Amino acid sequence: MRRRDLRRSVIPLVLLVTVVAGLGLEYLGRDTGEPVVAREVDEVGLLHQHFQQAVALLRHGKYDFAVQGFHEVLKAAPEMPEAHVNMGYALLGLEEFAAARSFFDSASNLRPAQANAYYGMAIAHEGLGEMVQAVAAMQAYAHIAAQDDPYRRKAEAAIWEWQVELSIREK
Repeated sequence: MRRRDLRRSVIPLVLLVTVVAGLGLEYLGRDTGEPVVAREVDEVGLLHQHFQQAVALLRHGKYDFAVQGFHEVLKAAPEMPEAHVNMGYALLGLEEFAAARSFFDSASNLRPAQANAYYGMAIAHEGLGEMVQAVAAMQAYAHIAAQDDPYRRKAEAAIWEWQVELSIREK
């Protein structure tokens, strides 16, 4: 069964959301006489909505659109480690490993305990053929991740496989 390409049907929706969000941000920037705190709450709500939309695009494999969405989120909230991590995963989906690695690195600098940043960083290093760094990043993930983390076993398996690969290369 042939999969339907939904990209063309999603483009108008993404454009509409972008235009509406842009108008909303412009409106929020105006001096409405409304207390600043109320506007900040509205802005946070809008930012959360943009973030969730970009996450949904990422989960559906719409990496180009997810990158655009996270770019908008990061313009408004450059210190948001979750946005950096998710931008990294969207870039991994596009196989832009160096750019992804940079976003994972930023996330881990913003929040050193952001475990999924190290996991993504390891995958980015692997994609770049940097196996020593991939092992180190995945070990950092395994060190930080909770014992019941659903990706922990996969991470431990990757560490083992990469260490075997490195030992074979050394011979």
